[in-house]
Amino acid sequence: MNNFKIILFLMMAVVMSSCEELDINDNPNKVSVTHPDLLLTNIVTSAFQVKGTGGMYASRMLVQTDGESTSQFYKWDRASFDAYNSLRQVTKMMEEADRIADDSYKGIGYFFRAYYFYDLALTFGDVPYADALKGESDKLYQPIYNTQEDVFRGILKELAEANSLLNGTDIITGDPIFNGDVSKWKKLVNSFRLKVLLTLSKKEGSSSLNIKNEFASIYNTESIIVTPEESARLEFVDVVDSRYSEFNSSGYGSGLYMASTFVDMLKEREDARLFAIAGQTKNAKEAGLSIGDFTAYAGGNPIAAYNDVNLVAAAGKVSKVNERYTKDPTAEAHNLLSFSEVQFILAEAAVKGWISSTSAQIFYENGIKANFQFYNTYAKGYEAYYTQAEAIKYIAGTKVNFLNASSNEEKLELILTQKYLTSFLQGGWRMYFDHLRTGYPNFPYLGSDTPPTRWIYPLDEYNNNAANVTEAIDRQFGGSNDGIREITWWLQ
Repeated sequence: MNNFKIILFLMMAVVMSSCEELDINDNPNKVSVTHPDLLLTNIVTSAFQVKGTGGMYASRMLVQTDGESTSQFYKWDRASFDAYNSLRQVTKMMEEADRIADDSYKGIGYFFRAYYFYDLALTFGDVPYADALKGESDKLYQPIYNTQEDVFRGILKELAEANSLLNGTDIITGDPIFNGDVSKWKKLVNSFRLKVLLTLSKKEGSSSLNIKNEFASIYNTESIIVTPEESARLEFVDVVDSRYSEFNSSGYGSGLYMASTFVDMLKEREDARLFAIAGQTKNAKEAGLSIGDFTAYAGGNPIAAYNDVNLVAAAGKVSKVNERYTKDPTAEAHNLLSFSEVQFILAEAAVKGWISSTSAQIFYENGIKANFQFYNTYAKGYEAYYTQAEAIKYIAGTKVNFLNASSNEEKLELILTQKYLTSFLQGGWRMYFDHLRTGYPNFPYLGSDTPPTRWIYPLDEYNNNAANVTEAIDRQFGGSNDGIREITWWLQ
């Protein structure tokens, strides 16, 4: 009997030990499910970060003096597919939204899919879309490339789906942008739809896309961003990992200065936004010139050899970027899509006749006033320069007054110029793509070194997805030329 008890005890010990081993082998750090709000916070804070200096070099806002900037001199080559890493997080959030049957998170997921594929399509041309992100679900590791046209059609379809899903009244959690207000996400979605359609303005004549009527329908029947307070922006706070993206950035060291193209446009219009964006030249500071003295600011020639500009900068004659961007941990909110941009989108559409042309001036002036309000809110110490009274005075200036434009081309130049002037450390590559699409503002360049229209596909694609990337290049450019000045569908 005692032997039986001993054997029984040993058998129970083995069973219990096996159970404990199974529990131990379950990795508590690798959970199979999670609430989508945890994913949403990370997705949003990543997407809304300041996009850095590359687009500003290319758009003639900055110059580099301690070396040659490939963006400034239009000598870039490859870009990355990092956006697909972000899209994997979006996919996971949408799967979790399905699990808990929450359409709001799924609708926001469709928005971020559209946001990232929009960027990918503009960057490269044709990209993996329909078969993308199926490695985990379908073991599909070599996705085909969809045409840029099909990607844009998909983007617009996904945004329409997002609009249909974002109808709930419950407050969603994990949202640092709109504090869970689903109606504001819906307005962002529809405003972004307008942005995408305007991006395709060269395809206005396409009967299948029906761009003009689609734009008018969204504008007339859907909710969009209609106040500055509804802007899609990320507010920064003075807490570790939540500070302004350029705070303490080493990129603004001794070699980075303002470009004359941008500075001169502001000076010619006596635009006080210059004071919040640029610093005074060294010589102006030493001479005791006031912050509001436009002669205290100057830029370096963006097409001159970098060492030539360096000599002028070393002589104290070129402005650096205003130090508030790197010294203030809460310098300013970053807009993914601002009320100002939406107003300029509507102004351009009005001039094109997509919506009532009588509203073009109102939209244009609203965009300027809202941007002055933005600097009044965030440019600490400069508030007096950006009151609404100052904005109204500025709008009446000779080079700004909409009534001085006698043709549609002149009106478009005014609108695109003002849209450009709102883009410093806000627009990413937006102003560069606007220039490719419209020709405004006019950027100087050296001889045949015209602005590139795209980036070369990542090397990893040649190594791991060669057949599909080669097919995409041949389809778009009629050969093996994966070049930076090839014209993709949206610009044709």
